[in-house]
Amino acid sequence: MRSPKPMQPERSHGALRPTPAGLAALAALALLAGCGTFGSKEEPAVARAGLPAADRDTQVAVLLAGTLQTLQRLSTGTPAEQAEIVATARQAWERAPGGSAQLRYALVLATPGHGARDPERSRQLLRTLAAQPESLAPVERALGHTELAQLDRELGLQGDNQRLQAELARLEQDQSGAGRRLAAETEENTRLRKLLEDAQAKLAAIAALERNLSERKSPPTDKPEVRKK
Repeated sequence: MRSPKPMQPERSHGALRPTPAGLAALAALALLAGCGTFGSKEEPAVARAGLPAADRDTQVAVLLAGTLQTLQRLSTGTPAEQAEIVATARQAWERAPGGSAQLRYALVLATPGHGARDPERSRQLLRTLAAQPESLAPVERALGHTELAQLDRELGLQGDNQRLQAELARLEQDQSGAGRRLAAETEENTRLRKLLEDAQAKLAAIAALERNLSERKSPPTDKPEVRKK
């Protein structure tokens, strides 16, 4: 059997998707089946039959392999194809909330590259499934936990980035306000300095006027008598 070509991780909003461990798990699933879709309205007969646990796990792996192929088409398809895939997954989840249908819809919402991506909603759906582990097969739980960890990391980084941007905006606003206050204080100091200079000039003029008045009021000095010879 030919080994599948290794996938290259892609970045989405600051998060690395998928992790090497996730790639290995997905590759193992892909080896179990060649095709499949998650848009069918009825489960395959083998899923409804009372099969041994190993066979049921194999059937789940087959369905998940088809899901992963659909997610790949979702990230690279045309807008019309993407809209159809999202609508199909949503309708399947609305018909049967919880379990595999909810996992598939959450994975669709978490997949980057399409306009309907909603990582926050996907995380909510996955957290609900994590609180109900009995609703999923072991391989589904593992995939759900892996995707939930990715979303927690991605949304955590987004939250940190938003907080940093808000802090930067606040600092810039504070600096702008400080600049305006400094300009206002400088203008006020200039005004007060001018008033002080004007007052000093007036005081000097008054002092000069008082000296002139004082000199005018002073009596003339008596001249010494000149003796006649």
